[in-house]
Amino acid sequence: MLTKQLANQIVEQTMIRLNRNINVMDTNGMILASGELERVENIHEGAVHVAKTQKPLLITEKNAYKWHGSKPGINMPVYFQQQLIGIIGITGNPTALKDVATLLQLTTEMMIHQSLIVSKSEWKRKMKEMVFEEMISSKSFAPVLYEKLDRLGFHLHSPFVTILLELPSTQYHGTVQQLEDYFDTEAVMVGHYQLNELFILFSGINVEEVHKKIEKLPAYLQKNFSVRLGVGKPVESIEDVQQSFQTAKLALQYGFQTNKITYFEEVEVLSLLKKSNSAEAKQFSIRVLHGLDEKYCSTLIEYFKSDQQLSVCAEVLTIHRHTLTYRLKKIHETTGYNPYSFQDALVLQLALWLMSE
Repeated sequence: MLTKQLANQIVEQTMIRLNRNINVMDTNGMILASGELERVENIHEGAVHVAKTQKPLLITEKNAYKWHGSKPGINMPVYFQQQLIGIIGITGNPTALKDVATLLQLTTEMMIHQSLIVSKSEWKRKMKEMVFEEMISSKSFAPVLYEKLDRLGFHLHSPFVTILLELPSTQYHGTVQQLEDYFDTEAVMVGHYQLNELFILFSGINVEEVHKKIEKLPAYLQKNFSVRLGVGKPVESIEDVQQSFQTAKLALQYGFQTNKITYFEEVEVLSLLKKSNSAEAKQFSIRVLHGLDEKYCSTLIEYFKSDQQLSVCAEVLTIHRHTLTYRLKKIHETTGYNPYSFQDALVLQLALWLMSE
């Protein structure tokens, strides 16, 4: 539990502040780290005594001979969660060091606590990523996978929903912590998936409530960088998480780059169309949209996203309603397809979807 690396960090940090030699020993009395390098890996019998009694030991010039490998100073037990894990020693006149020694003991325990808690947290995070990888790649779940899920405390209550979050890779670590703080429940598993993606797996949460939470997520995260979310299809069984994951990938893949959140249901038809002959699909798109520049294509995209509601679309585009009406008329004249007609609007929508390939 108390490693040489951690012992060296403790010695380095405390010696800077106290300007005294510090020794860190394990529970067998071996010196793991010291300001006096020649003493490292030697047995400190004073530390052995402290480990047995679990009480501080003051070593003076007069009684130092009793403790082989020791020098005058104070040696104190160090605990983590009420368990003895090591001994910390400070060299010098013990009478003059009593107050400093108590502070050193407290500081050391705080440093160890912080280090071990972080290590435990990192282990749990890595385990989540490994388990998620198994879930989305395994054809069948082995019993050990359920054991891992149980060890992580992840609830196996339906429905299950997978979300993929795309963001700059430089923001990985901090974002995982932000997401864990934001959701703050054992029914959510968060971790890295690949180069610039994180996964969020929900369990047993009302789908509408999930949607409400994630609608606020981009604003919560997007203080210093931009994010995109692909929301997968809810599934009823943990064994079907792979399906929810695949649909989340499709949502990210086929959602417009300008969309902060894309639900699979919004691109399901498009994902089916993409499986057709891509050369023919591209030709269809070019033929239908021929003559329309970026402004008119963007107008159509927003018009369909607004469910063909003129006032809503005009507000999103920050243009007058009459300007929008004029543009839609020009689109009709240029393409021969009327955006107000259901049949023609469907053709235009398909062309726009296929254009994004």
